[in-house]
Amino acid sequence: MVHIDVMDGHFVPNITIGPCVIRHIRQATRLPLDVHLMIANPQALLDDFLACGSDMITVHAETISRPALIALSLKLKAKRKKLGISLNPSTPLKKIERLLKYVDFVLVMSVYPGFSGQQFIPSVLPKIKKLRSLFKGDIAVDGGVNDRTAKLLIRAGANVLASGSYIFKAQDTRKAIERLRFAEDGARD
Repeated sequence: MVHIDVMDGHFVPNITIGPCVIRHIRQATRLPLDVHLMIANPQALLDDFLACGSDMITVHAETISRPALIALSLKLKAKRKKLGISLNPSTPLKKIERLLKYVDFVLVMSVYPGFSGQQFIPSVLPKIKKLRSLFKGDIAVDGGVNDRTAKLLIRAGANVLASGSYIFKAQDTRKAIERLRFAEDGARD
């Protein structure tokens, strides 16, 4: 899948792309588009992000109320789209425990959102392990994911890894992606 970070300059201090660019990405690939809304009011722009070809929408637990998330879940299910909820590194897992039945996946941030290339925060590993004991769906991790941290994340219970800088800064992007794809083999050692 293609994980796309959308930032508004409010919830996070950076600004990235919007629905127009996602529409062009949709035209360039058949891969599922996982649109990670790091924005202050995700429900206000949801229809725009759905109309441009998003297959999966991820909202932050820090930006949405329980009733709004439940309404969003119903709307996305009716449109056969997936909903994910994301947690910043310092946000406790308790914040989403009652919401897990309304989401298809959980995205655990292993850096503070807003800027690429940050160092992985290892204190998220116990959170992922605890989440895996509570949630049988996909657990994704975003931030500081490389061939070394991938093994730790898989051991903790993650099964989807979002990686940007590690891939885009690699001399051989294909080999970097392969190392992530086969990190599970190394995680069992």
